[in-house]
Formats: sequence, structure tokens, C-alpha cells
Amino acid sequence: MQYDPIKRSLGKFFNTSPFLRKFFYRLLDLLLLRTWHIKKNFRLWAKSQNSAAILDAGMGFGQYAYFMARSNKNFRVKGVDVKEEQVSDCQTFFEKINQKNASFEFADLTTFCESNSYDFILSVDVMEHIEEDVLVFKNFHSSLKLGGMLLISTPSDQGGSDVHQHEQEGNSSFIDEHVRDGYSIEEIKEKLRLAGFSKSETNYSYGWPGNISWKISMKYPILLLNLSKLFFVFLPIYYLIVFPFALILNWADLNFKYKTGTGLIVKAWK
Repeated sequence: MQYDPIKRSLGKFFNTSPFLRKFFYRLLDLLLLRTWHIKKNFRLWAKSQNSAAILDAGMGFGQYAYFMARSNKNFRVKGVDVKEEQVSDCQTFFEKINQKNASFEFADLTTFCESNSYDFILSVDVMEHIEEDVLVFKNFHSSLKLGGMLLISTPSDQGGSDVHQHEQEGNSSFIDEHVRDGYSIEEIKEKLRLAGFSKSETNYSYGWPGNISWKISMKYPILLLNLSKLFFVFLPIYYLIVFPFALILNWADLNFKYKTGTGLIVKAWK
């Protein structure tokens, strides 16, 4: 499954104007269940902070950097990514909208470390792409200030990236850029402990409601776009139909706990 080309195509389209990019962020906020979980946990942390230095580690399109920078003018957000086009796009967009408390730079998380610099580090859909995960966790730990918090969203080993279904079909994963299909709770907690974190909490996301929502709002449209870019014309009609159902399912996933799920929300403290 070629996921990155679809992301690049969507990014280029919505990057043609600040209005479209903000609209794109809003769509991602509503459709991506992990965004619901990330925002909920970030708000819980941020309500006790008057000012903060924040690292968005692997910021991608920059939607989380945008959200965090706008949540408090005294928050200073740095976004880093290994893809130079993402860095350039975010720099250009944030300059256009005059959002001055966010900056972006190219960085490889296996080597990026700024000792005792950040109160909060966010890592969304990043760790499943990096083989040397413990090394990155150590860099995160070193970069955090004492008492700082790390928030991670990543696939679990309970079918992350839809891997169980695709193993039956002879494929390894729905998204072939992943180096691992997901973490168990025990594995990621142990790796964080080895990296130096004194405390961590891990909960499942994408329980059965979230898993259904992901399939109808993300998986099936991406599969169709891989077949033909012409489907892009019909996306508004498709989402008009499935959107209300996806919102209800996302709400249920956010507000109830499940014994298993295809995603993990992980918090760790230095």
C-alpha cells in the first residue's frame, strides 16, 4: 500500500492557500480519531501551564503544531521532521498566517537531542517508522526538562495498521512504510523505562468503534484513491454520507475504555 504518495497529493492541493490548509487541518481534526485523543490529553496537560517549550517530533503536515501554538501564545513550539518538503511547507504556511510562536527544522530523531529544553514532547504516528526506537526514546528523555511529559500515539500489536487482516491476504501491513506493525503495552513501557522514564501510562485507542471509523473514513477512501485519482472528485459526496457515522464512532472511542484496540496512547514523564 503506497500511503505517502496519497498524503503528498492531498498536501499539495490543500497547500495552495492558507484558507485551504486551515480547512485541511479542520478535516483532519474531525476525521482522525488519534487527533481527538491527542487533543484531549494535551489540554489536560496544558491547563496547568502558563508557558512552555514544546517539541512536535515528526510534525508532518503541522496540524498539531498549529493547534498547540494557537492554544497559548506563551507556548513556543518547534516542529521537526525528516522530510524536507514537510519542513518547507510548514515554514511557509506559518509565515503566511503570522504564527510566530512556532518554528520548524529538518531533523532525524535518532540523532536529534537538545538537553533539558522541552516541557512537552509530542510524537504522533512516528515510532512505528523508526527501527532504533529506544535510541529515540533516550533522546526524548534527554531533551525533556525534569517533570516534562512525552505523549505518543502509535499502533498497537492488536491489529495496528490493519495488519491481521492483511496477513491473511498475504500482505504485511496496510501502510508499507512501517518498520513494525505495532507495540504491546508491555513492550513500549519497558522500552520507555530503559530510556530513563520514571513513570508511564498506556491505554488502547481505536477500540471497535474507532476501528470502524478508521476504515470508513480513512482506509477505504485511500484504497480507492490508489486505484484512481478520479475518486478525489467524489470524495465530498462520500464523506457527506459517512461523516456523521464517523463522528459518533470517534466520540464513543474517546469517551469509553476498551480492553483492546489497534492504537496506543502513551504518556511518560521524566
